[in-house]
Amino acid sequence: MAAPAVLLIATLGLGLSAVPSPARDRGMPGGRPGAGTANPSALIAQEIAFNRMAREKGQWKAFAKFADDEAILFVPRAVLAKDWLRGRDEPATTLDWEAYEVWMSCDGTLGVTRGGWTRSDGAVGYFTTIWKKTKKGDYRWVLDQGDQMASPLEKPDFASAVVADCPAPGGPRPGEGEDIVVTAPGPSGQGASRDGTLRWRYDVADDMSRTITVTLKRKGENKDVVFHAAAPKAG
Repeated sequence: MAAPAVLLIATLGLGLSAVPSPARDRGMPGGRPGAGTANPSALIAQEIAFNRMAREKGQWKAFAKFADDEAILFVPRAVLAKDWLRGRDEPATTLDWEAYEVWMSCDGTLGVTRGGWTRSDGAVGYFTTIWKKTKKGDYRWVLDQGDQMASPLEKPDFASAVVADCPAPGGPRPGEGEDIVVTAPGPSGQGASRDGTLRWRYDVADDMSRTITVTLKRKGENKDVVFHAAAPKAG
């Protein structure tokens, strides 16, 4: 996608696979965050609504509507999304997009989607979007980024979802009781779920290349589940 490299996300009728059943059964949308309340299906539903509004009302209007107040975009430098989107004309091209993978913290306060997009001029690429659960129980995106690719991502039969391991019962819970922290915009920024089981970080170099890293708590370790490196861009 031509600069600014801002991408849409949504899922179009994809099911979820590889989601532990306790994560599906507990913590419905609007529920109080806590151990085992991750619900990737709620994130998928929010993406569908996001996609619908983009089609019906316009891409940037949808981006602004579903953005958290602290949300950031890369244009290619990191900027506050709502400031950048305010009054912006809608693009001449349109996008189709689908989320192929979902990762979520144990407590459901933070989730990540990744997938592919196709633009109406024939361009293809990938996206990564980070979603934060609000006090009202719905989700707003806090980071959106992606890049154009030479060929499309392989589309799976079903979207997959992985939920972080929950803290041991009665044990310490990193970040318990704290709000989700987001530090941005700037050359680097980061955030974490309330329980500390999902974390993200971005870094933008002087040449406007950037990296995005997402780590998930699995088997007692923080494991990288997403890493993207975007090439230098004018900006």
